[in-house]
Amino acid sequence: MSIVYRGETFSGYNKPKRTPNHPTKSHAVLIKDGGKDRMIRFGEQGASTAGKPKAGESDKMKAKRKSFKARHAKNIAKGKTSAAYWASRTKW
Repeated sequence: MSIVYRGETFSGYNKPKRTPNHPTKSHAVLIKDGGKDRMIRFGEQGASTAGKPKAGESDKMKAKRKSFKARHAKNIAKGKTSAAYWASRTKW
């Protein structure tokens, strides 16, 4: 099930994808918001994020992840309509 929205193809709703050709944002996701389709772009292009937790992860990366989640906690709590929510799930 491919969905085309404003010239971008998505594999489905709530499925983030990389956007390597976008000048500033690294990911995009298509969501349903009150019956309307909505695209949310998130993540800094070229930023080195902590990614998923790994065995033997450095303390610096653990601190980086913890800081991001604490700094954006209010926006993450807003749910799927927030770019911080998707960044937290995908990049951190």
